[in-house]
Amino acid sequence: MEWMLMPLKRYADFSGRSRRMEFWMWQLFKFAVVFGVMILMMILGGAALMGASNGDPGALMAAGGVVLILYLLLLLFGLAIIIPDIAVTVRRLHDTDRSGWWILAAVAPYIGLLVPGGLAVSPPDMGGIAGMIGFVALLATIGLAIMLLVFYFMEGTRGPNRFGPDPKGANTGEVFA
Repeated sequence: MEWMLMPLKRYADFSGRSRRMEFWMWQLFKFAVVFGVMILMMILGGAALMGASNGDPGALMAAGGVVLILYLLLLLFGLAIIIPDIAVTVRRLHDTDRSGWWILAAVAPYIGLLVPGGLAVSPPDMGGIAGMIGFVALLATIGLAIMLLVFYFMEGTRGPNRFGPDPKGANTGEVFA
């Protein structure tokens, strides 16, 4: 549990390095919270449908309100953790000796998607070009997202790097030196 909440302790700390354990336990924590709230929404939504099937429309409205409140709480949770989420991701990239700006790699091709949007309102004979540019941008986005995923799984640089000391500890010497 300590690893899951460590990014909250280092809320807006974009410097330094984070181990794979910290990064992936944070991802697991986020998944568990979202999964739990979604299950709760399904249970309450199912109960509302059962109540409404008995001829009680008030039960449907009440449960719909509860589901809406849970959704808004989930949205607030997402807003509350966006900064530590970005920070732990930047620190994870630092651990692999990469700049934190790599986090934008998967977003960059979306700029290429703005061009097809502009071409879509151009004359009809340009529609094929817009589709091809959009397809290439989609492939680039998928490729860069996979590359980032590989970076997240990679072992960090042993010993200190340009972003700080090794988060696994100072013992970086040879065992049988």
